[in-house]
Amino acid sequence: MVSKRLRDVPASGTVALSNLVSLLNSQGADIVSFSMGEPDFTTPKNVIDACVRSLDSGFTHYTPSTGIPELRKAVAAKAFSENNIHCTARNVLITPCKHAIFMTALAYLDPGDEVILSDPSWVSYEACIRLAGAKPVYVPTYYDEAFVLDPRRVREAITPKTKMIILNSPSNPTGGVLPEQTIREIAEIAKERNLTVMSDEIYESIIYEGKHLSIASLPGMFERTITISGLSKTYAMTGWRLGWAIAPEEDIKTIDKLQTHSISCCVSFTQPAAVEAINGPQGEKESMVSEFRKRRDLALDLIGEIDGLECNVPKGAFYLFPKYNRDVKSEVFCRKMLEDAHVAVTPGSAFGPGGEGFFRISYATGEERIKEGFERIKHFMGKI
Repeated sequence: MVSKRLRDVPASGTVALSNLVSLLNSQGADIVSFSMGEPDFTTPKNVIDACVRSLDSGFTHYTPSTGIPELRKAVAAKAFSENNIHCTARNVLITPCKHAIFMTALAYLDPGDEVILSDPSWVSYEACIRLAGAKPVYVPTYYDEAFVLDPRRVREAITPKTKMIILNSPSNPTGGVLPEQTIREIAEIAKERNLTVMSDEIYESIIYEGKHLSIASLPGMFERTITISGLSKTYAMTGWRLGWAIAPEEDIKTIDKLQTHSISCCVSFTQPAAVEAINGPQGEKESMVSEFRKRRDLALDLIGEIDGLECNVPKGAFYLFPKYNRDVKSEVFCRKMLEDAHVAVTPGSAFGPGGEGFFRISYATGEERIKEGFERIKHFMGKI
């Protein structure tokens, strides 16, 4: 019998759709996929070469559960120089990003606790909250407000059971970037109400307008924040499963207790490659971000030509979250688009109640496929 905690967890809409796309592709269908949040670029060669060198040297055994010292030091230096987070290697745990989120939920949430998160937001937050026995409390955000989390609504959603606030900026699925003032106001709420903040900053380097601000860099916030980031999106290293959590040393020890009883440690020979990604040349990373911006602008122009769709201008990540004006649920709408137009997008409802009436497009694919996909969407919208 499946456990109750797992029965209450929603399935991943993005993974389910990706599996369906793979099936249709295997049957010979030409699917333009905008469904997965994965860069289409190859990991930079200097990073691959560093991994090969570590394999050739026989670096294939267990590492410390927290990660190799060189990588922890590199992450801490990056967090300080780029995000003004005052930390050392002792404040860093090397772990896959999604695992960091899962472990943080298990480490700090008890049954009955409540967690504030914006609506819409990435579905795995809710899954991790529910697996910990806690309750997600969605705070609505709105298209007309660029999906920016309003601190006043956050404050209104807090109860005596509230334990944590989850932030994600730039955002999956909207591409929104939280303004500095918003982050500062949420920090004040967290301090006033003695709340932990889990800040998912995996898209921190993919920003087109404005700048990234880590909430842990604000006065009085490092000691109550778990900052999570990694290499997957910025360096096209999704398959490497390498990221980190940054937190006070006692929190790192607490989360590491879960790591030692689950994955033990990250893959050994990838960790020297991660050091090279962080400390080595950054030209390819910058080129990828520049290319993402070009694709964003192209996709927005093409959406502007399609009757029945409208979209905010996202300031970061590589997602669009367009609104459609058809009276049909987003899951049905997106499945029909896949079946009729052979274009895969993710239904907005996969990201919470506030995603209904929207769908997510990942433009992490080539320009020609973007043009082809939007031509198909335009034809589909003319028929539905």
